[in-house]
Amino acid sequence: MKKDTSLQVNFQDVERASKIVREVVNRTPFEISSSYSKRFDCTVYLKMENLQRTGSFKMRGSYNKIYNLSAEQKKKGVIAASAGNHAQGVALSAALNGIRSVVVMPQYASLAKVAATKSYGAEVVLYGSSFDEAFNRSLQIQKERDMTFIHGYNDPMVIAGQGTLGIEIAEENAELDYLIVPVGGGGLISGIAVAMRELSPGTKIIGVQAAAMPAFAESLKRGKIVECPGGETIADGIAIGHPGEIAFRIVSRLVEGIFTVTEDEITEAVFLLLERSKLLVEGAGASPLALLLSGKLDVRGKKVGLVLSGGNVDLSLVRKIILRGLMMHRRIAVVEFNTPDRPGAMKDTLSLIAEGGASVMSLQESPGNSTEALNRFYARVVIEVEDSQHLDKLAESFRKSGLNFRIVD
Repeated sequence: MKKDTSLQVNFQDVERASKIVREVVNRTPFEISSSYSKRFDCTVYLKMENLQRTGSFKMRGSYNKIYNLSAEQKKKGVIAASAGNHAQGVALSAALNGIRSVVVMPQYASLAKVAATKSYGAEVVLYGSSFDEAFNRSLQIQKERDMTFIHGYNDPMVIAGQGTLGIEIAEENAELDYLIVPVGGGGLISGIAVAMRELSPGTKIIGVQAAAMPAFAESLKRGKIVECPGGETIADGIAIGHPGEIAFRIVSRLVEGIFTVTEDEITEAVFLLLERSKLLVEGAGASPLALLLSGKLDVRGKKVGLVLSGGNVDLSLVRKIILRGLMMHRRIAVVEFNTPDRPGAMKDTLSLIAEGGASVMSLQESPGNSTEALNRFYARVVIEVEDSQHLDKLAESFRKSGLNFRIVD
C-alpha cells in the first residue's frame, strides 16, 4: 500500500495508533437508536464516546502522543493547556505511562474538572482569565522545565490517535452514508476522516460546530484559516477560535462539509439524549444530534452515525438544560395569575391546576407593578404538564373559570 505523506497523517499512522491505544481505551458502544431513527426517517447509530475513560475521546490522541515520546522526553514530563477534556486525557495518559504531567487551566475552569484532572495525577496550574492566557503560560512553563507540550489537536500523533475512533466505527460494518462529527480545532474529525477514507470510502464525513463559534466552517468557506473568536456557547468542548493547520488541510480534502447549529438546537439535543437515550452528553458531544434537529442535512432513508464525543458536563448546567428542554417542549410552563386578594382565591386556582392533571413545581408571590390594583393577588406559578396539548386544555379551563392569567413564553 502506497504511503500518503501529503496530509502529514495517513492511515498507517492511525493503524499504528490503534494497536497502541486499544490496550488502554474502552471500545465504546455503537448502537442503533430506534427513537431517533423513527423521528428522522433514517437509521441512526450512536458512537458513545461519552462513556470513554475520562469521559471523552481525548485520551485516544494524548495517549498515542505520550506513548511515542522518547525515553528522554518521558523523563522530563509533559505539559498541556486545557479547560476540560484534553486536561483529563493528558493527565491519565501520562499516569499510565509513568511520567509527570502539568496542566495549565484558566482560572474560570470548573472545580469539578480541576478536581478530576488532579485525581488522574496531574499538577494543575490555574492561570489567566482566558484560555489564551493559560495556553501562553503553559508554553512558558514548557520552556522553563524543558517538558514536551501536548497540543490538543494540532499534532500528527494526536490526530492519529483520535482517528482510532474511525477504525472502531468502520469495523462495525454499518456501511454508513453519513458520519457526523463535532468540530473544534479539527483533531477528531481529521483523524476519523483519514481512517474512514481507507476503510469506508463511501461514507461522507460531516462536521458540526456551534453557530456561536464557527471558526472551522468560516475557514472552509474562505479557503484559508481565519480567526473567529465568536461568542459564548454551551458546547465549550468545540469553542475554539482557530482551526489547527494540520487538521485544516485534511478536512479541506476529505470532509464533505461543516454545518453550524444554534444554542437552542444543542440544548434540545442534550435534553433528548438524557431523556430518550439515558445518556449524559455534553454540548459539544450532542452537536451531531443537534444537526439532525436543525434539518439542514437531508438524511431521509440514509444510515447516519453520530459521534457523541464526550460527557463531561457540570451538573449545575445539566439542571438548567433540563428546565430549558422541558420549557422548549412545553412540558413546563410559567403562568402569571392575577386574582382577587381574598381568602381562598389562590387555593381555588391551585385546585383547578390539580384537577387539570398538572403539577405545581413552584409558586412565587409578586407585588405587581405600580399601575395594578392593590386589592389583587399576583402570583407566578411554574407548572408541569404532559405536552403542549395538555397545556392548551389547562389554559382553556382557566378561561372558563374566569381567571385572569398569562402564560409566559
